Parts: sequence; structure tokens; C-alpha cells
Amino acid sequence: MTIATNKPLTLDEYLIYDDGADTRYELVDGILAEMPTESPINKTIVMFLVSYFLRLGVAYYRLAVGHQLEVTSEKASVREPDLVVHSEESAAAILQDGKLLRLGMPLPGLVVEVVSNSNTDPKSRERDYVEKRQEYGSLQVPEYWIIDPVAEVVFVLTLVDGSYQERKFMGDEVLISSRFPAVDLKAARLLRAGL
Repeated sequence: MTIATNKPLTLDEYLIYDDGADTRYELVDGILAEMPTESPINKTIVMFLVSYFLRLGVAYYRLAVGHQLEVTSEKASVREPDLVVHSEESAAAILQDGKLLRLGMPLPGLVVEVVSNSNTDPKSRERDYVEKRQEYGSLQVPEYWIIDPVAEVVFVLTLVDGSYQERKFMGDEVLISSRFPAVDLKAARLLRAGL
């Protein structure tokens, strides 16, 4: 759903926009696009990952929910991943600027998207599997995880020579992360949020 405004918003106007609702928006060609409602397991998966990365020794200030990345595509100007695992440099940069990593700022080490309703919402599936893959790849984000609880699959996309190489994990397969080699997590456990 897009939200009508009198004129397209600039990036700075978007960053201060507040309609008083608890709705999350991305900026698409100057227009506010409401992000779909997530199923409860999605948020549980994200919180499980936050606690998992903390146990791996990733500093708390490098883990963020609600931080956004400026992107350049025909589909969007700003994306809000479900989880951002910052590099030291991107964590420092976003603390100076607010909640948005602007173009040219240091990049996070990992962005994670948990697909919402991939079986009933083809737009959501397309956004996470295709659009965001292209956008994060264009930014040169080193690693991008797509977690799809409905399809029961986790994709780990690693940037190699400027494009993503994809590995698919299901069931008892242990995720392999070039950015976080200490990860020892089975796909099924992640997809069930450790439950």
C-alpha cells in the first residue's frame, strides 16, 4: 500500500516523517510504501539471531533492528532490513547520522531479511528474493541472508567479485558464512527460531 502525500518526499523529509501510526514505511520513488505486516515467527527469528550473534561475541552496538540503507534502484530509495549486523565502521557512521546508512557510508557486514508470507504474498517474495538482492549487491554489502520460514529454506548470499554467490540451506544443514565463520547453526533451528 502506498501513502498519498501532496508531493513526493525527499530523503530528508522521509527521515523525519511521522504520521503517529506504528507503521513501517520504505521510500519508493518519493512515495511512502507501507511494509507488510510480518508473521510473529519473523520477529522471533530476528530476536533469536540477535541473541545468537551476541553469544558469538558480536558487540551489541553492531546489531540493529530498524536501521535503514539508502539504495539506488527503480523500486526503492530506502530499505529497512529485518536485521543489520554492522561493521565497526558502519556502526560508527550510523550513530553519527541517525538510523540511515547513506550512499558512500561504510557498509554493514551482513543484512538479513525474513520473508513474510512467501506463499500468499508474491510481492513480498519478489522484494526479498529479487529486488533487495539486486539493491544490496549493487551497494556491495558483503553478505545477505534470506530466511524463508514458509519455504523452510535459508539462503546465504556472499559477495564474490562484485556479485552474489548463493548457497541454499535446509533441514539439518549447517549454515556457512564467510563473514562469520564461527556460525554453527542448522537451518531448521534458525527457521524455528531456536524453539
